Amino acid sequence: MIDELLKKLGFTDKEIQVYLTVLENGKIAPAAIASLTNIKRPTVYSVGKELIKRGVMAEDIHGPNGYFVALPLEHLEKALQVEERALSEKRKIAQELVTKLESVPKSKSYSVPKMRFIEEHNMTDFLYSQTPIWESSMAATKDLTWWGFQDHTMVEKKEHLEWIEWYWKRAPQQFDVKIISNDSSVERNMQARNLERRQIKFWKEDFKFTATTWALGEYVVFMMTKQHPYYLVEIHDAVYAENMRELFKNLWGTIGGNKK
Repeated sequence: MIDELLKKLGFTDKEIQVYLTVLENGKIAPAAIASLTNIKRPTVYSVGKELIKRGVMAEDIHGPNGYFVALPLEHLEKALQVEERALSEKRKIAQELVTKLESVPKSKSYSVPKMRFIEEHNMTDFLYSQTPIWESSMAATKDLTWWGFQDHTMVEKKEHLEWIEWYWKRAPQQFDVKIISNDSSVERNMQARNLERRQIKFWKEDFKFTATTWALGEYVVFMMTKQHPYYLVEIHDAVYAENMRELFKNLWGTIGGNKK
């Protein structure tokens, strides 16, 4: 649990090992950390320097080899505040850079990737940033429905549920969702919440969906959330997406009952 929470704050696996080792010992030499964690000593030094930059550890240079020292736990919150200020500054720089780059002559239009693989730690951000692009593509193809089938474990993830709620707070009125899913308590609870224009039908066969696939305009999105590592694959192909949409439409029409 602690490891997962630290990962959500952006700590790498090695940073977590080093930080927790220092925290448990209070003050410890890098050589001792290397022995306890089986991380090479040069790596311990470099990871320790990063944790010092984060503001959660300090270095005591007294003695021939020096020590890493754990700072009080409230420094974790201060470290996050430092990152937030740095992110705010980077956002300002990015906005300024976009303005300046718009004046650079462009010899050709941007190329849209045909296929993208999104790893677990980037999935949630990708959903938020890509949703408007999928909506634009749906509008261009004049099919404003999210078609597909969905593994119910996708909805069980807190961050994905928050994204669903965010979507329905801002979704244009003409868009709707028609998803085939597993008959599960989480989807029954979702039905009870009466999210506008989100329709679910339950797959009655013995087989249960173990992944999620959506057809959205010219895009097909595949998500694996049943087991770690989660991942998402986005395919941008108009012909493939059209075929998948037609497949889902026909499946939707053959499944009766259990519809919101």
